[in-house]
Parts: sequence; structure tokens; C-alpha cells
Amino acid sequence: MKRIIKIIFVLVLISIMLISIFFILKDRKEEYKQEEIFEKIEDIAKENTEETQEDTVNIQELYKINNDIVGWIKIDNTNIDYPVMQTKENSNYYLRRNFYKQYSILGTPYLAENCDIETSDNLIIYGHHISGNKMFGELENYKSKEYYNAHKIIKFYTMKEKAEYEIIAVFKTVVYTGFQYYKFYDAENEREFNTFIQKCKELSFYDIEKTVVYGDKLITLSTCEYSNQNGRLVVIARKIM
Repeated sequence: MKRIIKIIFVLVLISIMLISIFFILKDRKEEYKQEEIFEKIEDIAKENTEETQEDTVNIQELYKINNDIVGWIKIDNTNIDYPVMQTKENSNYYLRRNFYKQYSILGTPYLAENCDIETSDNLIIYGHHISGNKMFGELENYKSKEYYNAHKIIKFYTMKEKAEYEIIAVFKTVVYTGFQYYKFYDAENEREFNTFIQKCKELSFYDIEKTVVYGDKLITLSTCEYSNQNGRLVVIARKIM
């Protein structure tokens, strides 16, 4: 009887292992599929730019395909090189959808619904934390100041401009009970702006000696952080051009 129980136990463990492997392989296959879609989109966005060696993205061409696109986020020498979407009616629409509005395990980076691409003081962009430095998973590397020193600039292309932002703080927090950075997109006054910047600096993993003044435009990249439940990793930068 004991032997039968042991055999059943082993068979159950094997079954669980095989099921786990199946779902892992399924997710990997889905990731590869979505990565191919991003590569296709990137080819469309950057067509003819290699010949001219121009550092730009053709947002207009992508807009013809999906008018939810509001920009393109890029950090040189990283995997972060993606379209940015926005839907004000359904804020998390692209959490699990690709550029073509199909289901995607990777989702697509998207701008917070309360942000105005042209006027907001702080553009908040969300993206999934995917292992292997995929999507916004690469932001995890910013916990190291050495990595920050090599990747200080965030580029953000829109229909009207190519802007550059210099990182001023990198920190982690907890949604709901921690610092609610995601509620700051327009400063009502100078005091509110300075209070926000001060808190970001206080939480930062390391000191970044960059001056930020009222009137500066900001960009915030936000992704999950797994050292705490409902954790978030946040990278904030100020516009320099």
C-alpha cells in the first residue's frame, strides 16, 4: 500500500512538473511572437532613417495603423525601444494588448490616462517588468549607479518633437501605501512641484546631483518591483531638450 502511495505521489509530481513546463514554454512562445511584432513595428517606425543616419521615429506612419499611439520611448544601448500608447476611456487597455490591439503577455508601454502628451508637467509611462531585460524589465538595472552613469538619457519621440530627458531619481515604493508618485502629472503650484521632487530625491537609491526647478517637464517610467507586494520601480527624468 505504501509503495502504491509513493508511486502515485511521484506521478503527481511528474504531472505538475510537465504542466509547469508546458505553461513556461507556452509563455516563451508568446513572448517570441510579441517580440517579432515589436520588431515589425520598429522597422516601420525607423524605415529610411538608417540611410540618413537620423535619430528619429516616424510616429505619423504608425499613427495611420493605430491612432492610440502618442509617442516612442527609447534608451540607447538598452532593449527599451517601444511605442507608447494611450486610451483615456480604458486606462489599462494596453496592459495585455500589443500595438495591433491583440492579446499580448508583454503588453505595450502606455501613458497614464490623466496625462496630456503636450501640456502635462509629468508624463507617466507604465510597462511590464519582464525577465531577460524585456519591456521595462531593464529598469531593474537602474538600481546600480554604475548602470545609471552609462544610461542617463531617456529619449521620447512624439508627433511634434524629439525630446531628451536626463534621469534625476531612481527609487522603489509600494502602491497605495507608499509614495503615490502616479498622482502627480500636473503641478498646481511651485510648492507642490518642489515637494514632489524632494520626495523623489529622498527615496532615490543614490544621489543624483541634478538641479530641478519649477517649470521643468518630467517623464516617469514605472514598472513592477518584486521585493515587496505591490512594489513599483520608478525612474524619473527632467526634460533637457
